[in-house]
Amino acid sequence: MGNLLKVLTREIENYPHFFLDFENAQPTEGEREVWNQISAVLQDSESMLADLQAYKGAGQEIRDAIQNPNDIQLQEKAWNSVCPLVVRLKRFYEFSLRLEKALQSLLESLTCPPYTPTQHLEREQALAKEFAEILHFTLRFDELKMRNPAIQNDFSYYRRTISRNRINNMHLDIENEVNNEMANRMSLFYAEATPMLKTLSNATTYFVSENKTLPIENTTDCLSTMASICKVMLETPEYRSRFTSEETLMFCMRVMVGVIILYDHVHPVGAFSKTSKIDLVRFIYHCSIVASFCSQMKGCIKVLKEQPPDTVEGLLNALRFTTKHLNDESTSKQIRAMLQ
Repeated sequence: MGNLLKVLTREIENYPHFFLDFENAQPTEGEREVWNQISAVLQDSESMLADLQAYKGAGQEIRDAIQNPNDIQLQEKAWNSVCPLVVRLKRFYEFSLRLEKALQSLLESLTCPPYTPTQHLEREQALAKEFAEILHFTLRFDELKMRNPAIQNDFSYYRRTISRNRINNMHLDIENEVNNEMANRMSLFYAEATPMLKTLSNATTYFVSENKTLPIENTTDCLSTMASICKVMLETPEYRSRFTSEETLMFCMRVMVGVIILYDHVHPVGAFSKTSKIDLVRFIYHCSIVASFCSQMKGCIKVLKEQPPDTVEGLLNALRFTTKHLNDESTSKQIRAMLQ
């Protein structure tokens, strides 16, 4: 343990130490074009979350229809309840596609030469803030989705009913809104435990594969640097005192988890290997509320202790179920045990 602490102490000295203003960063002229493009997408994010939070589902109507298959009125009631919900689910799915394009634009801006990822994030704080807002939205969306089994139940009922009507050569008006191809894509999206994170992971992987002249380190270093910046801001009293809202602390935690997951999907050995640049071991200690590891961790542990337990569990579940390399042989038994 003594040697580990020495290594960690030496590593933290090399971390980027600057304040990334998540609350007030404003775009420079050089950032303006991309910033406007991303802002046009993000302006709908809060309404998406509110809409998802208000999603109640048509569980009772569906149960009544299934239990009484010959009651035409109950069949119509269930169908009329499900159709507007499916249209709402389509809006969420289409927003994920907009978010995917937004992330790729941001990655292009934050990884391009001649600047290093650290220089990009320090110089282009408004774009870094938008990157963080995408990650923050994504984890919030997925937390809400995971708690709402009605989403998949409603959509499954919709698909069964459509298939049955297609067999009977019946065409329903909603098929003009959600046709078979769209329904198939939506089905794959909602089958994921964390669909928005999966979308961003795929977008990041695609960005790397399509930009073959750009070293993969430009992207992975951008992600690991963002994770380190969030961690340092949470641990450093001087930086934390500059936050004007307690919500910014949780914002940093969500962003840190988000970039760890993206890093794990893009980096060849993932976030859990000893060669990874992300200090995941410390982060997991934070989430496990283990205060004995290192005195420098007390600030972040305190933040987590003040959060609702289900919020912390959601972050841990994102690491458990959305990462790619957790079960690799190179992942230590200690890390696996922490995430069990």
